[in-house]
Amino acid sequence: MSALLEVDDLRVEFDTYGGTVQAVRGVSFELDRGQTLAIVGESGCGKSVTVQSIMGLIPMPPGRITSGSARLDGKDVIDDKRIDGKDIRGRLVGMIFQDPMSSLNPTMTIGEQIAETLQVHRGYSHKRALARAIELIDMTRIPEAAKRARQYPFEFSGGMLQRSMIAMSLACEPSILIADEPTTALDVTIQAQILDLMRELQRDNGMAIILITHDLGVVARMADEVLVMYAGEVVERGSVDDVFYRSAHPYTLGLRAAMPSNRDDAAQELTPIDGSPPDLFAPPAGCGYFARCPHAMRACETEHPRAFELGEQHRARCWLHHEDCDVAADEVFRK
Repeated sequence: MSALLEVDDLRVEFDTYGGTVQAVRGVSFELDRGQTLAIVGESGCGKSVTVQSIMGLIPMPPGRITSGSARLDGKDVIDDKRIDGKDIRGRLVGMIFQDPMSSLNPTMTIGEQIAETLQVHRGYSHKRALARAIELIDMTRIPEAAKRARQYPFEFSGGMLQRSMIAMSLACEPSILIADEPTTALDVTIQAQILDLMRELQRDNGMAIILITHDLGVVARMADEVLVMYAGEVVERGSVDDVFYRSAHPYTLGLRAAMPSNRDDAAQELTPIDGSPPDLFAPPAGCGYFARCPHAMRACETEHPRAFELGEQHRARCWLHHEDCDVAADEVFRK
């Protein structure tokens, strides 16, 4: 059986006054039905642009998809480098945005905004759409759903706004739910409730989830598979266990070292990654992580690393895995 979503060699650029930014550089991945895929990496690495380009959410111009394909249920949604995003947004793919307050219309009630999705994509009457909106609000555990449906975004707390966004994204029962930093502005208690809610809805509806985040704790809690992105490309891909316990790229090691741990034998002091990401106006010829990597070699500066197969689903772009490398990969990654 083919994957629900197959993205192959996706490349996205943006024209700016300073030049052309190569925001996404050859990203490929698959997503199966019912699976949760986490895309992690620091700000500006291309996580959000990758999924927004598939959904037709990047402005063209200045953005453009220069190559690649994205097949959703066997149909290529990138045709002649253009997307009619209305064909898939809301109906086949739902999205929870990072800041719900800026994503909701302050002049419309919550119920009206959820109902509008059903009217546009499913052809519901206004009355039927409002009734379904109340059901969706109740499903996301917002109390007094009928009353809340008549209220405006400013009357909701941050957690309730995020639940409203989830209700809106699930209105048309999409095959894929994309969650872009869904818990960034929430306290840890509400964060846990939102994540539990997403897992429960996934279990009930059988949808796949793409989770965009830089929080490795959220990844460990939610994901089945992980893409680690850096400088617009995937530098490591594997299962959660592969990425957390068998890390195979120095950048992944750096992310883990910068994450707090409650283990007694772990270092109490966090280790930041020195330096800055490369300039994507003119990406380096070799490995994008070369300038910051403590294990960099001469080849890393000039030769772009290929994806080395390390397991059934585990791959990493790092020359340390080359058979002719003088440094044994185990000495770096199994410490």
